[in-house]
Amino acid sequence: MDFKDGAQFDPGFVQHISAFVPNIEYAYGSLNRFKNFGMKKQQFKMLLPKIEHLIENYLGFYMGCMLWAGYIKNLEDTPVLNNFGYDSDYDESETLAEVDFIINYIEQLKKDVKYYTGKDFSFDSNSMNILEAYREFLKVNEGFTKVQKTEDIKLPDSFKKLGKDEEVLAKIEEVIENGNLKDLVALSGKIL
Repeated sequence: MDFKDGAQFDPGFVQHISAFVPNIEYAYGSLNRFKNFGMKKQQFKMLLPKIEHLIENYLGFYMGCMLWAGYIKNLEDTPVLNNFGYDSDYDESETLAEVDFIINYIEQLKKDVKYYTGKDFSFDSNSMNILEAYREFLKVNEGFTKVQKTEDIKLPDSFKKLGKDEEVLAKIEEVIENGNLKDLVALSGKIL
């Protein structure tokens, strides 16, 4: 990556993500078209892998954002490029809406999996930690409305200092190329 002119706010993650809330609404809209419970069960079983993939992708996206921030924070006096939220009004509920939706949805998904499949859905503690950490990360940065330079980025006190970890940078570059955001989850121990 070239940091000559500054550090991109998004190094390229967003091209590999699709909006969580509309995807879930669409999935449940298609599920609710079926009146017959047997058909609903079949439809849910077909939707579940897609929902799980969406969740994994978001966990990777959130992890990537935190890792990227931890990495570029060490580039002293470097402009953050293309932060479209800079200098806008901060609305905490709006900023946290998506991550809060996902956290709440996980609880609903556990119930839905049990109801439609009779099986238990497990969501590991590391994944929940990523969601909670990202939520805190958004809050301390006030939705990035004040991030103009890398030193403006705030990391929650609970985060480990990342430094210029070249393994993290290499993995970020790899994921930007291949689109496998979920691969970033494996690096959660570097910062959480």
